Amino acid sequence: MHRNIDEIPPELRHSSSVGSRASSSPMKRDEDSSPLFAENQPDDDDRHTSRERERSFWSYLQLTCPYFSEESRFSLFFTRTSLLILFIVIITGLFSISSIWKSLNGPYLCKKDGIVLHCPRVKEPPSLWENPFSATTSWKPCAERRIGGISDVPPENGTNGYIFIHAEGGLNQQRIAICNAVAVAKIMNATLILPVLKQDQIWKDQTKFKDIFDVDHFIDYLKDDVRIVRDIPKWFTDKSELFTSIRRTVKNIPKYASAQFYIDNVLPRIKEKKIMALKPFVDRLGYDNVPQEINRLRCRVNYHALKFLPEIEQMADLLASRMRNRTGSSNPYMALHLRFEKGMVGLSFCDFVGTREEKALMAEYRKKEWPRRYKNGSHLWQLALQKRKEGRCPLEPGEVAVILRAMGYPKETQIYVASGQVYGGRNRMAPLRNMFPNLVTKEELASKEELAGFRKHVTSLAALDFLVCLKSDVFVMTHGGNFAKLIIGARRYMGHRLKSIKPDKGLMSKSFGDPYMGWATFVEDVVVTHQTRTGLPEETFPNYDLWENPLTPCMCKA
Repeated sequence: MHRNIDEIPPELRHSSSVGSRASSSPMKRDEDSSPLFAENQPDDDDRHTSRERERSFWSYLQLTCPYFSEESRFSLFFTRTSLLILFIVIITGLFSISSIWKSLNGPYLCKKDGIVLHCPRVKEPPSLWENPFSATTSWKPCAERRIGGISDVPPENGTNGYIFIHAEGGLNQQRIAICNAVAVAKIMNATLILPVLKQDQIWKDQTKFKDIFDVDHFIDYLKDDVRIVRDIPKWFTDKSELFTSIRRTVKNIPKYASAQFYIDNVLPRIKEKKIMALKPFVDRLGYDNVPQEINRLRCRVNYHALKFLPEIEQMADLLASRMRNRTGSSNPYMALHLRFEKGMVGLSFCDFVGTREEKALMAEYRKKEWPRRYKNGSHLWQLALQKRKEGRCPLEPGEVAVILRAMGYPKETQIYVASGQVYGGRNRMAPLRNMFPNLVTKEELASKEELAGFRKHVTSLAALDFLVCLKSDVFVMTHGGNFAKLIIGARRYMGHRLKSIKPDKGLMSKSFGDPYMGWATFVEDVVVTHQTRTGLPEETFPNYDLWENPLTPCMCKA
């Protein structure tokens, strides 16, 4: 029965054409190759015996594998070559299948042994401890005070009045408030009364300005910019009124207010009352809605006028020196700002690995501390997933360990940890401490006697952490906050040769959540992503954060 060629399936047509081509080729190859064997022609009997053996082999092969039919077989030489290639392909395939099977059933990124993580070692890159020199020579700091300039600051009785602020929060929030207070005083041509560091419910600290900062240096460095006095004028007898009276308080200042807002709404009241308190004063001055010289003045206060007391500076130098000599010779060190305290974990409303009991206790804690956000708790799981996806959750110590290993930092890396009490204690810290055993805090570097004088004020201990991190070869942040952004901004301003790493938590969350992510792929993602997240100056954008990136107003082309 004959079939039209169009009815024959394409794969059969292809096979038949291959067969027809193959059937004609051996004859031509035999003709071409016969002269090669002319010198050793076997006799007729041997030739017949060999051909019979060949024929029996082909008969068996045709029965077991139709592909080697009479119409499609090659010469013996090429048949052996094909079999060898086929054998190699099969062996390679078996190895590939085995490799894929192992990768699918292997450990997730790193091998976990109880509470210990074992990650493969990564080759140490040449730029592990500092930014490339060529990338650090384009910009220089330029917010220093004018040398030999003529002061345009009027005498104390020639200003528009006095402003008084409470610098709230922790040490770094207070630092930002002080910088803003100087700027606001300049905007309104007012005299600034030395700010009061206000106790809050978290820090519970009674530190005064003079307990942390060098007051004489602060006033002297800014004498050509703003009039600053140490205390409320003597002629103003009811000093308590500044702390309690609504009549002496400006309370309607919006967040990130413009310079014009102060001129239009606050200055008239200062002129009328002569002394006014601004409260609250957290983030009450914008960045891109004030003149550039005002932003430059804020940098001048932050990087030049605000100096810690000499004893704090000296102790920080001692701690940094001990970090650099922990191996018996000079070594670089990393400073890690680990934000994983109970309060931070609770406030984040993110979900973290833990037992059912831990999760239940955390839910109770959140319900007690933030009842309006907690509500009935039904929406929190979806909120936690969304926040983690967007990179708004603090990195866990174990996650930090994996990221640092992927970047190439070896087990021997010396790490200074600036942190409060880590939520979960030793078990939570175990993966990080086991992967990087040279992990220390100021309490382990210094004796109780050496730190005794600083324990009077919580902010003094925070100042030590701030300075040791500032002096480190590499600074790594794990979550946002004033501490981290002030450190990164200062390191950018002072030269940006030293690396300041800001992990891409969104990408890391995606990688950690991928069950098929292999170690090599993860390492490549980490390295490539963080090449541009090492603290080099960045072009500013609308509503940028001056404290983290002081480039445009405070730095000049070198």
